[in-house]
Amino acid sequence: MKFGTEIVSGHEFRDHFGSHIPPIYVSAVYEYIDIGEGLAVYTDRGTYVRYGREENPTVRALERVLSKIEMGGDALVFNSGMAAELALFLHFIKPGSRVIVPYEVYSSTLLLLEKLSEKMNFKLIKVWPSARSIVESYNENTSMIFLEVMTNPTLKVIDLLEVCGEIGGKTLIVVDNTFTTPILLKPLKHCANIVVHSLTKYIAGHNDVVGGALISKTLNIIDLWDWRRITGGIIQAFEAYLILRGLKTLEVRFEKQSKTALEIAEFLSEHHGVEEVYYPGLTSSPYHSVADKLFERKLYGGVVAFKVKGGYSRAVGFLKKLKVIKRAPSLGGTESLAVLPAKAGSMFIPEEARLKLGITENLVRLSVGLEDPEDLKEDLDQALK
Repeated sequence: MKFGTEIVSGHEFRDHFGSHIPPIYVSAVYEYIDIGEGLAVYTDRGTYVRYGREENPTVRALERVLSKIEMGGDALVFNSGMAAELALFLHFIKPGSRVIVPYEVYSSTLLLLEKLSEKMNFKLIKVWPSARSIVESYNENTSMIFLEVMTNPTLKVIDLLEVCGEIGGKTLIVVDNTFTTPILLKPLKHCANIVVHSLTKYIAGHNDVVGGALISKTLNIIDLWDWRRITGGIIQAFEAYLILRGLKTLEVRFEKQSKTALEIAEFLSEHHGVEEVYYPGLTSSPYHSVADKLFERKLYGGVVAFKVKGGYSRAVGFLKKLKVIKRAPSLGGTESLAVLPAKAGSMFIPEEARLKLGITENLVRLSVGLEDPEDLKEDLDQALK
């Protein structure tokens, strides 16, 4: 089925009532089917379920949809993106491992890897966010490469096809697809082994739920499932239900947000109060050509980054004057949100690296919502003035 059909109908849920929408299963326990063996429900991925920390039918419905739209074999949903990453790292990284990660990723991811490297004694190689830097840093001892195809927050686009051509199949490649979503890119179709999502963002899309996911095409998801089970990272049924509902409108939301973001990026590029604009949809962007080569649609996402003229104090003043756009972290939701990454999502990147990456204190990350583009431009204009 096509993408739009999969996100609406891909959960394959059935019960004896003929429910069209997967219900919210709140049971924490499941009745044993064999008291002697101590076994409960045998699920469709081959696990025995005795307790809500292990599996949940509402969660499984969400996992089936995510697996399909990312062209995976199976998926695991967690109570946050960071919980998903923790299970991933605990399973695949061992003492003596060599892990490559660009400096420009979500800084909590970078911080988690740094803290784990201290405790688990593995080598963490931090590189410039580009395909060439990743390829040149790779050697046969590399255990994992973790990357965002569109980096947070300056929206550099890493050429995954170049990475695949050079080192695909030689090591574990993990792609955070949160910014691009499977609408623009399906990493598992190329050389990625695992896709990570912060479901909080575009997938859920309404700024009202937190969740994360791991999707794999060929690796045995049960191994990762065991880490979720013993660390207690499973998402709850109500949150899974909200994400399932939000997912149904992903395509129409993402398309509008992307088109509005391009319009705003072009507007900001001409504004006298703006020093520089980062958006791969602009033909002036150094990442425009690689985005066009890599992305499956002529869309570039709903996030725009830009620098306010006048430094940090002017950027703070700009945020205070916003009326329609909310001053808040996160992205991909129905409401437009603005934040200073250097003081928020990028704060754990070392200062020297932040400056080299362009993440200065006057950099604003704007997540475009579903408001009217003219209202957003008027709000940006009055705040910049």
